[in-house]
Amino acid sequence: MTLNRLILGITIAFSLAGCNQTTEQAANCEQADSCIKFTILHTNDNHGRFWKNDHEEYGMSARKTLINRIRNEVAESGGSTLVFSGGDINTGVPQSALLDAEPDFIGMNDIAYDAMAVGNHEFDNSLDVLEKQRNWANFPMLAANIYDKSTNKRYFEPYKIFKVQGLNIAIVGLTTQDTAKIANPQYIQSIEFRNPTTELKSVIQELDANKKADLVFAVTHMGHYLNAMHGANAPGDVTLARNMAPGELDGIIGGHSQNPVCMKAGTNDKEYAVFKPGDACMPDRQNGAWIMQAYEWGKYVGRADFEYYNNELHLASYALVPVNLRKLDDKGERTDEFAQTYIPEDTALFERLEVFQKQGEQKLSEKLSSTNGKLDGERSSVRFKQTNLGVLVARAQSTGIADFGIVNGGGLRASIEKGDITYNDVLTVQPFSNQVALNTMKGSKLEDYLSKVATIQQDSGGYAQFDGIDMTVDCANQSVDIHAIDGKSYDAQNTYTFTVPDYNANGGDGYPKLNYQPTGNVDSVVLYDYLKAHPSIDTAQYDPGSHIVYINSSSNNGCAP
Repeated sequence: MTLNRLILGITIAFSLAGCNQTTEQAANCEQADSCIKFTILHTNDNHGRFWKNDHEEYGMSARKTLINRIRNEVAESGGSTLVFSGGDINTGVPQSALLDAEPDFIGMNDIAYDAMAVGNHEFDNSLDVLEKQRNWANFPMLAANIYDKSTNKRYFEPYKIFKVQGLNIAIVGLTTQDTAKIANPQYIQSIEFRNPTTELKSVIQELDANKKADLVFAVTHMGHYLNAMHGANAPGDVTLARNMAPGELDGIIGGHSQNPVCMKAGTNDKEYAVFKPGDACMPDRQNGAWIMQAYEWGKYVGRADFEYYNNELHLASYALVPVNLRKLDDKGERTDEFAQTYIPEDTALFERLEVFQKQGEQKLSEKLSSTNGKLDGERSSVRFKQTNLGVLVARAQSTGIADFGIVNGGGLRASIEKGDITYNDVLTVQPFSNQVALNTMKGSKLEDYLSKVATIQQDSGGYAQFDGIDMTVDCANQSVDIHAIDGKSYDAQNTYTFTVPDYNANGGDGYPKLNYQPTGNVDSVVLYDYLKAHPSIDTAQYDPGSHIVYINSSSNNGCAP
């Protein structure tokens, strides 16, 4: 480690007033002989949201206006600006997914992103699509811990150095190791996801040996987990920071957990603040490294204003700037008022993206059915408890071909609100184009299989949603007691059939691999056909009720981490 970076690791400060200064040092940036100002702007987990929502919130056209405003402001004060993404450009909105996220990469190029972390959802498609996206991008996709098995070389650039007013800033990309189990197995057979901490240390050794960097930041897609309590997930940004020596890592620009990383004062970085659009935000700080994440979908642009003087890095200010988000009332409901002054959309980018939006809307506006209530597909629901949407999708996939159905909660990406259900809703809920796998098992083997699947912990994409089976799940003993299947009493000597996404049948989300029968049916097409055949959905018919009972867990709805 170079001397400057060792000093830096000992004396990083959050505010100018709080710096530990000697009498011979300048007390602030203005008094220093030399002070370099730079601003890092960041977003993460775009998930296809290149266009604003129905409430005129977020969207890449308004994001460009905001980022350009900040760039101009920073430049006028003598500073420089860098823009990064914490990854997951793909998957979430049909208008984007149908076009392999081309409008999203067009938007990022137009905004002039400087680099992005590779997210796990960059592997939702085959590698030829990923290569096409890499060619589209006018910025590097960074991942130091992703390797090509055939060559034993990194698949992406591990880092990029940006020269900012004579200061060399290294940006190292890292991707969650969970990608090995949550990406579609058939697309990542040739790829290896290595330990991010080990790879980061290796990169830093190279940087220090060649005196290439004055500062090192990581742009990651690993997730922020309070006090490093990552549960069933792979270790995230907090663990990464704690595993580095003081002074090795200056900051982390993150993604994956899709939360605003704003810490509650006085909790020693172990509790999130209650955060609403427009509120102040204090990022996490672990082992001298600032950890930042800007929620999801481009709802916010994270803004970190840094000052570097006396060989020390200072975070002068930080904010999550809302992109045309509405204010929330005391119940958390949207109001008609914007949280901050409305940001107009950049006209040129708006017109470029509007072509894609209209193209998608025409195809996706077809009405398939209607529902008399909300079908719950919220991330905070489908990964934690049985929901009516989970039941509906599992039933759609198993009806007519199997005794019961299983769907991984992470495969359900949105709710369907009360009212008409369109093709757009279907592709928003199920954007991955997984195929339905059909499996046949004797009861005794099925018990072994379900003992692994049904006990996958909450807050994991592997948390299983069921339809057509009644059972008790013992979380402590990792076992199941099956009572009935397809409305009939269970018999361990009988043979049963069930459906599961081929992603899981191939081992995705940590499910046991199966020797399954391909049905050739794509999940979104199956749901499309089911809804067309059921023009009126009564949510009461899909109430999960108490068919799945969990015991020996602190949660009644699943096996708690």
